[in-house]
Amino acid sequence: MARKRPSKGKHPKEKTPTFLLELPLVVEQGQAARLRAHLEAGRQLYNAILSVGNKRLRQMRADPAWQAARAIARLHKQERAAAFSALRQQYGFSEASLHEAVKVLRVGWIADHIEAVLAQTLATRAYRALNRVCLGQARRVRFKSRGRGLGSLENKRNDTGLRFVLQKSEEGQHGYLLWKQDRLPALIDWKDPVVTHGLAQRMKYARLIRRPASSSQARGADASGSRYFVQLALEGKPYHKAKHPVGTDVVGLDIGPSTIAIVARQAPARLEIFAEALAPKAQQLRRLQRQMDRQRRAANPEHYDEQGRPKKRGKGSPSWKQSKSYQATRRRKATRERKLKAHRKSLHGRMVHEIVAVGNSIVTEKLSYKGWQKQYGKSVGLRVPGMFMDHLRRTVASTGGILTEVSTRRTKLSQFCHGCGQMVKKPLSQRLHQCACGVGLVQRNLYAAFLAAYLDPANPIPSCAQYQPYWEARLRTAHERLVQRAKEGQVLPQSFGLPRAGARLSKSQSGPTPEPIFLLRHGRLEAWKESCEPPVLQPGELSAGHEMIRTLGS
Repeated sequence: MARKRPSKGKHPKEKTPTFLLELPLVVEQGQAARLRAHLEAGRQLYNAILSVGNKRLRQMRADPAWQAARAIARLHKQERAAAFSALRQQYGFSEASLHEAVKVLRVGWIADHIEAVLAQTLATRAYRALNRVCLGQARRVRFKSRGRGLGSLENKRNDTGLRFVLQKSEEGQHGYLLWKQDRLPALIDWKDPVVTHGLAQRMKYARLIRRPASSSQARGADASGSRYFVQLALEGKPYHKAKHPVGTDVVGLDIGPSTIAIVARQAPARLEIFAEALAPKAQQLRRLQRQMDRQRRAANPEHYDEQGRPKKRGKGSPSWKQSKSYQATRRRKATRERKLKAHRKSLHGRMVHEIVAVGNSIVTEKLSYKGWQKQYGKSVGLRVPGMFMDHLRRTVASTGGILTEVSTRRTKLSQFCHGCGQMVKKPLSQRLHQCACGVGLVQRNLYAAFLAAYLDPANPIPSCAQYQPYWEARLRTAHERLVQRAKEGQVLPQSFGLPRAGARLSKSQSGPTPEPIFLLRHGRLEAWKESCEPPVLQPGELSAGHEMIRTLGS
C-alpha cells in the first residue's frame, strides 16, 4: 500500500525591502489620448468597487451583532477578533471578497482598457480605503471625480499587462513602459548613480503616474496639461550618496507645529523654524486665494446675502458659475501649490540628512499630527510635520539606524525637571523652563529634546542620574543664538517665547533721502526717512532751520 506524502503547506512570500525609482516618460499625443481613456476606465471601475464595498460596510455596521462585538472588552482579544471576523465573512467585507466582486464589474468596454490584474490592484486600493473607515481611522471614503480623475495605476508584477522593460547593453539600454499596444520610452540618465543603482535591482512592479503641469504648453505635457511618469518598485535598499554621511550620536527631537528642536548628546543644540523658507510662498498662495474669492463673488452674487455671507444651498439651487479669469487664477494657484509641495519635500529631505549626519539613533515623542490640524491648521498644512516624520523613518531605516517614539503620557518631557525629579504641568503659553531647584532658564522645546536624547528605550522614563554636567551650556548657547536673532529684528514665531520675535529687519540701512525741491512748494515740507538716531540741533541751529523752511515755503 503506497504511503501518502504529507501535503506541503504554502509558505508566505518573504517580504524584502523595497524602494522606488521614478523616471519621466516621453508620450505622444495619440498615446496620451489612449492613456487618458485607460485611466478614465480605471476611475469608473474604482468608483464601482468602492460603492459595492461601502454598501457592504454600511450593512455590516447596521447589524446588531456589530454593536455586540464592540461591547466585548478589549482585554478579550481573541473573542473580540473572532466576532469581527465572523461579521466580515458574513457580509463579504474582505480584500478577497472584493477581488471576486470586481470580476463582475470588469465587463464591457472597461475590460478592453483594464486587465484582470490591474482590476485586482484597484480592488485592493478600495478595500484599504474602506478598512480605514471600518477601523475608525477615517470618516468616509472619497470617490474619484471626473475632473480630478485617477492619478495613478499600478500592477502586481512585472511580467504581464502594465510592465517596464529594460533593454540589454548591446541593444542600447533603453527602457520602455509597455501597456496594451503602446510602447512609452523613458528618459534614463545613466550618469546618475541613483538611476544606475536602481535599474540594476530586481523590478517588482511598475506604476503609471499622471501629474498636472502648469499648462498644455509646458514641456513634456499633453493636450490636457498632464505629464506622465513611471515609478518602479525595486527590491533592495536605495542608493546612499557619499555627500550624506551617517553619524553615530544619539539625537533627541522635539517637533512642534512650527518649530523643531534638535539636541544630541555630543553635537551642538539647535532650535529652528520648521521649513522656514516656505513662508514667502505661502503669502503668494493667500493672495491668489483672496483673488479667487473676489472673482467667485463677482460671478455668483445670488449665492451671498446682503452681509456677504454664503447662503445655504439645497436641492434645485443654481450652480456656481466660473469665469475664465477665475479658472486662470485657479490654474496659477495649482501651479504654486505644486511648486510649494516640491520645495517642502526638498526642505524636509535636507533637514533629515542634517539630523542623520549627527546620529542615526533618534528618540522623539509619539504625537498625533492629525490632531494638530484642528488647532494649528495653517501651520500644519504649510509645514506638514507628519510627512517629515515619514521621511525620517525611511531614511533612518535605510541607514541601519533606530527611530524610537516614546509615549508622551509616560515620559511627560515638557513637565519633568531633571534637577529635582518633579513633574510640574506647564501651560502652552509658558515657553521657558525654570525650576526652584536651580535648573533654567532654558527654552521649553530645547529642554524636551535634551531629555529625549538621554532616554533609555527599554525604560523611557526620565531620570535624574544620567545627564552630563555641561548640558546647560549647550542649551543656553542655542537659546542665546535665538535671542540675538530677535534683537536683530528677524521674524521668529511666538512659540520661541522671545518678546521681540515679532520685529522685522529693515529693508534698507541707507541714510535719509530727500524728495525733490519742487515738492516743497505751497507749504509742504521736505519728506525725510527717519534714521535711528536723528541729529540733535542746538537752539541757534533750530531757529536758523525754521527761517530757511519759511523762506522756501514762500
